[in-house]
Amino acid sequence: MPLIPTIINWFNVKRMHQISLFKSYPVEVQEEELMKLLGKAENTEWGKTCHFQTIKSPEEFRKSVPLHTYEDLNPVIDRIRDGGRNILWPGEIKWFAKSSGTTSSKSKFIPMSKDALEECHFRGGKDALVLHCNSFPETGIFKGKGLTLGGSQKINNYTNQSYYGDLSAILINNIPFWADFIRTPPQKIALLDDWDKKLEEISRTTIQENVTNLAGVPSWNLVLIQYILKQTGKDHLLEVWPNLELFIHGGVSFKPYRKQFEHLIPSSRMNYMETYNASEGFFGIQDDPATDDMLLMLDYGIYYEFIPMNAFKGTDSETITIGEVIPGENYALVISTNGGLWRYIIGDTVMFSQVFPHKIRISGRTKHYMNAFGEELIIDNAEKALGIACEKTNAQICEYTAAPIFMTEGKKGTHEWILEFEKEPDDLDYFNEILDQALMSVNSDYEAKRYHDITLVKPKVRSVRKGTFYQWFSIRGKLGGQNKIPRLSNDRKFVEEILDIAVQNESLEPD
Repeated sequence: MPLIPTIINWFNVKRMHQISLFKSYPVEVQEEELMKLLGKAENTEWGKTCHFQTIKSPEEFRKSVPLHTYEDLNPVIDRIRDGGRNILWPGEIKWFAKSSGTTSSKSKFIPMSKDALEECHFRGGKDALVLHCNSFPETGIFKGKGLTLGGSQKINNYTNQSYYGDLSAILINNIPFWADFIRTPPQKIALLDDWDKKLEEISRTTIQENVTNLAGVPSWNLVLIQYILKQTGKDHLLEVWPNLELFIHGGVSFKPYRKQFEHLIPSSRMNYMETYNASEGFFGIQDDPATDDMLLMLDYGIYYEFIPMNAFKGTDSETITIGEVIPGENYALVISTNGGLWRYIIGDTVMFSQVFPHKIRISGRTKHYMNAFGEELIIDNAEKALGIACEKTNAQICEYTAAPIFMTEGKKGTHEWILEFEKEPDDLDYFNEILDQALMSVNSDYEAKRYHDITLVKPKVRSVRKGTFYQWFSIRGKLGGQNKIPRLSNDRKFVEEILDIAVQNESLEPD
């Protein structure tokens, strides 16, 4: 047997044994991760202030360290960006992941330590391949290359020694040298910040490669695929890369894009793997192709806590541990990491589909949801309802965002949905009707507010021309990378911006 496949097989077997360990003993593994984090950071500024050296249990950790949001940590992170050492994590931190969790003008800069890169993010990428090989032992994925569609690198203006970029750019910039043998395009192309130039160069340099796997955000990969097909004149992507077998995706829900990918990559051998890889850490991987849930990865140098959303009070909340979570409940995610984030409320919410092993799905955001009328509508509800409406009306959605229409004198409130379709529904009014019924079926609070139109009336659905959301990203200089628009909002900022573009497009159309 050739040497490289033998080494890969040995590594995969060893790693699967470690994964099996934390599946069976999640509480013990998590407590061990916490003690490792505290031990490594006990001599930092925060370690001394919070008495890390004296902490011997999760209970003592909760008492000694308060919960934090990014706003709480921002002044501290600014000090680190200025060159401060041994503050949140030992040593100097040179890289900062510019968070694209929202599209607001305010950005987050997440400290990216060497430990976070190597023990969390890179390990997560390797584990995605390990789990794919475990599910498909006859895989040919290592006979070709992986194409990762990432963002761009920019130099932090604070110091010449401090750098920032989106997460994908940082990973590409710091990836081990040997990885260049199994990935494409070249680093200088992968880090281009001119989106149109990047599409052109990726297409030019990769169409002759044997690409076996893709990785990135579904919406932007779809743009790349369509560009490559246009440039090559091919009908589908397997005519360009016949050995393509895996798309590792994350950042946004894959449900609205699945049918489009299946149409453009018509193969029963094609597999799709969701990952939960945020700027703050690599949290989950879909380990079973038969389900959409992700295995929570418990040995990446991250200690998890959870806040039940029915008792969420921000930094005044009470947390529970991995051993106390219940399937089906909605939790805000709290993390302590090897990047120096201590009891950090990340802003995402998750639900556990099962425990032992602990599997999750992203249910929404602590802030990005709709609750203008007490309806508590989260992204998980929206995705399920839109899926039902698409199935019933033979439609496919490219992009969407939604916001409330607030009550005015004599008028009740409702929700407004702005949808960009890949395939228009047979009947938009019927789509609206099904969406409303589906939302009531998956959310009892929404159902109660819709009862006899007491508080909410039937939602308003607007279809915008294809390419409208792309224009929105382009106008704001947010093409490519990991940029995304919030799906649900409690104000009308994003909806109004999209509608303005839609109106302009309509006015430019010939009579």
